[in-house]
Amino acid sequence: MDLSYPIGKYQFPDSTTAAQRANWIEEIRQAPAALRAAIKGLTPEQIETPYRPGGWTVRQSVHHVPESHMNSYIRFKLTLTEDEPTVKPYDESKWAVTPEVAVLDLETSLTMLDVLHTRWVALLTRMTETDFLRHMRHPEIGRIRLDGVLGLYAWHGKHHIAHITGLRERNGWS
Repeated sequence: MDLSYPIGKYQFPDSTTAAQRANWIEEIRQAPAALRAAIKGLTPEQIETPYRPGGWTVRQSVHHVPESHMNSYIRFKLTLTEDEPTVKPYDESKWAVTPEVAVLDLETSLTMLDVLHTRWVALLTRMTETDFLRHMRHPEIGRIRLDGVLGLYAWHGKHHIAHITGLRERNGWS
């Protein structure tokens, strides 16, 4: 198994269906609870354990998910309100080591994820077929449609949760 991509790498689809998008929205809705379940009962030492050699710790992963999803939510809003906006990338590896990451309780980021996903799902469930076909420009990826970005972030939550659950399984942490 590839510890970096335990559920495989995401591939942007050429097209999507309403059912596929509804499934992805539901996965985004469920991600905060799934992340909470993935870390439930971990000790402070376990929270500071990298999910793979050279990888982020559980702590960094938990703080990363709402940061990444917050960026995506903002990108959705920009794409819905502007004509093919160019979105700003950010250096995830540098964000993972900013000073607050080492000291904040995980609950801070879990609460942030709960509230953010409530707001994001409210937006996503009200978007039209035409809305999902709108494009943004990402300097590293290129021109991408919102339906593909929706799939990416459904995958993204599961991807980081699998890092944590895989670590738990490999180390026999119940």
